[in-house]
Amino acid sequence: MDVWSEHVQEQGGPPLNQIAASIRRERERARMSQTELARRAGIAKSTMSQLESGAGNPSVETLWALGVALGVPFSRLVDPPRRNVQVIRSGEGPVTHSEQANYAATVLSSCPPNARRDIYRIDAQPGEPKLSEPHMPGTAEHVIIGAGRALVGPPDEPVELGPGDYCSYPGDEAHLFEALEPDTRAMIIMEHI
Repeated sequence: MDVWSEHVQEQGGPPLNQIAASIRRERERARMSQTELARRAGIAKSTMSQLESGAGNPSVETLWALGVALGVPFSRLVDPPRRNVQVIRSGEGPVTHSEQANYAATVLSSCPPNARRDIYRIDAQPGEPKLSEPHMPGTAEHVIIGAGRALVGPPDEPVELGPGDYCSYPGDEAHLFEALEPDTRAMIIMEHI
């Protein structure tokens, strides 16, 4: 009995949804179409489509071929990467202060290799707005207000947000963040497309 068959017997069946999600994740990370991945792995495009939809039942050989074509180990397709837990308590972390406004950004999670986002905690006070120049092309910002109120977005059409409100806007255009209440806190996710 091969390793895959043993895994299937032990688990009561193949983890098809997990495998489908892993194949799709790795294919997208490699920036390959289903057709290209199928060609490189030597499998039919219809098989590739079934695998990504969770309807296929891949053999060990098919998964090895996909792993080789994607440049990832077999295990990454059948056993997703384990998550590391990272905790940054309120008031901790590397803080950068604005020279123009009473605004401080704390990096909570910088963009790891092959990902395209950074997460910041913002602490701001009323006064001068934080005006940001455009970031690299394709950048979008997502803001969620945790406490207080703020105007965010394009300087000519800012949106007023309160606790729990969300807004997204192009980060590759000029934008602002202006606290309207003392001790305004927000989370900003910068997405680099």
